[in-house]
Amino acid sequence: MRASRLLSILILLQLRGRMTAVDLAAEFEVSMRSIYRDIDALSAAGIPVYGDRGPGGGFQLLDGYRTQLTGLSAREAEAMAMIGLPGPAAELGIGAATNAAHHKLIAALPGGGGALADRMAARFHLDAVDWYRGGEALPHLPAIARAMLDQRPLAMRYESWQGLRNWTVDPLGLVLKAGIWYLAARSGGKVRIFRIANIDRLAVGAAPFERPPTFHLATWWRAEQARFEAELFATIASVRASPDGCKRLAAQSPRGAEAVAASGPADGDGWRAMEMQVEDSDHGAREMLALGAEVEVVAPASFRQRIAALAERIALRHG
Repeated sequence: MRASRLLSILILLQLRGRMTAVDLAAEFEVSMRSIYRDIDALSAAGIPVYGDRGPGGGFQLLDGYRTQLTGLSAREAEAMAMIGLPGPAAELGIGAATNAAHHKLIAALPGGGGALADRMAARFHLDAVDWYRGGEALPHLPAIARAMLDQRPLAMRYESWQGLRNWTVDPLGLVLKAGIWYLAARSGGKVRIFRIANIDRLAVGAAPFERPPTFHLATWWRAEQARFEAELFATIASVRASPDGCKRLAAQSPRGAEAVAASGPADGDGWRAMEMQVEDSDHGAREMLALGAEVEVVAPASFRQRIAALAERIALRHG
């Protein structure tokens, strides 16, 4: 553990030029006394590191010194794919390994490559969580990620819209979509999707399972997403929308945007007729009601009646 920290301190000093004991202690979550001992150990090992006192002081390497000791540990190699994604990496429990892998990768770049990479990192930021929504509580995510990498089965209690149920699954992959983590796992010969936040209890098995050699997570996810959307939005609705309603529809979903783009010419009042895929359910009716009086569903009659009934209940509640 300490040897790894010594190497990380050396790489950080190489990348950043000068760092105070306070900064280093915060970076590695240790005391300043530990940092001073680490600096002494580096000096004793022949590393040309020196410190300056005062407000502008800190530790730095002798000009021109570069280390080639940038080999990745097994955990850091696993974390390489999460470089640039500090939030998701922390949720997976590999935040420290990702930071270390990032520092070693930058230190290994020749010439001014490190400075260029740091410049890009300082100017781009990915925030995967939607507006007005905080992150979910994910106490089991690090254990699930570790079990997935080690190919260990999971016994879990999972809550879906059908209620609580016990599952034994082989974890094959994790997907972060719109700020929500999902588990792709095999059970009974079928790969299923589980929302991580809905896992109530979890136990990791001891005996490893054999991962399907033909399973490719990204390909499977795209196909599963297309299948799900096709089944969910199986109803074609005839819709009329005002100019403002067209803007709201286009902003609400890709389906709405496609319908507006393919709509017919406006009538004398500026309203346009179009067809769009909808979910003929209470959820779909609530989506249409969110657009207000600027959108009217003409057909099918069942969907129109569902919206009217829901609107009537809302009016009675607020009457």
